[in-house]
Amino acid sequence: MTKDVLVRVSSFQTAEEETEHMEVINKGNYYKKNDFHYVMYEEMMEGMDQPIKSMMKFKEGALTVTKKGPLNVNMVFEESQKNNCCYATPYGDMMLGIDTTAVELIEEEDRILVNASYCLEANYQHLADCEIRMEICSKDRGMQFTS
Repeated sequence: MTKDVLVRVSSFQTAEEETEHMEVINKGNYYKKNDFHYVMYEEMMEGMDQPIKSMMKFKEGALTVTKKGPLNVNMVFEESQKNNCCYATPYGDMMLGIDTTAVELIEEEDRILVNASYCLEANYQHLADCEIRMEICSKDRGMQFTS
């Protein structure tokens, strides 16, 4: 895998039989250290005038998503574990509970897929069943857009 990558992050939230889907594609940087993969990128969110700096740290069974800027959060996804975090926004803070069922990692020569399934709680109340799907690939290779 090269240092310069393309990162596609898709998220799915199902609440009350309705599914919301969001997807972002960004240029990023990748490296691997001590059995962990790292991907860093910046993203602009609607209504925000500053970019959010995002870092994904992952290996089989574990994923950490850190965002800094107008939004601040450090979400930890560990298989068969429940973790809590504070999601800080310009509008106030919210306690999130992340009850992870699976974190799967598929590594290829110039492409990595990461899938995390979890239940999301907000202020200690079940909010949604969720999934994050990430595709990281060498910038020269391009996205394959598999589902």
